[in-house]
Amino acid sequence: MECRAGCAACCIAVSISSPIPGMPEGKPAGVPCVQLTPDLRCRLFGQPDRPAVCGSLAASEEMCGKSNPEAFAYLEELERLTSPKTIAAE
Repeated sequence: MECRAGCAACCIAVSISSPIPGMPEGKPAGVPCVQLTPDLRCRLFGQPDRPAVCGSLAASEEMCGKSNPEAFAYLEELERLTSPKTIAAE
């Protein structure tokens, strides 16, 4: 499956704990990556300095849903379920 043009849910909804060029501390969930272009594409796509987590996240029907709001909802829930705060509370 290919990414939906104009979505960028994975570049906004999820946190990234590893350094990103321009974001040396990574990025919190809900904050757009500084490498996201105005047309919602990744400047680092295919580049060696792209975080490994970004390269390992592949578009899928489950994750992307049928719309951008569905993709955001899925990734926000995944972020909530994998948050250290959520895991510590269990």
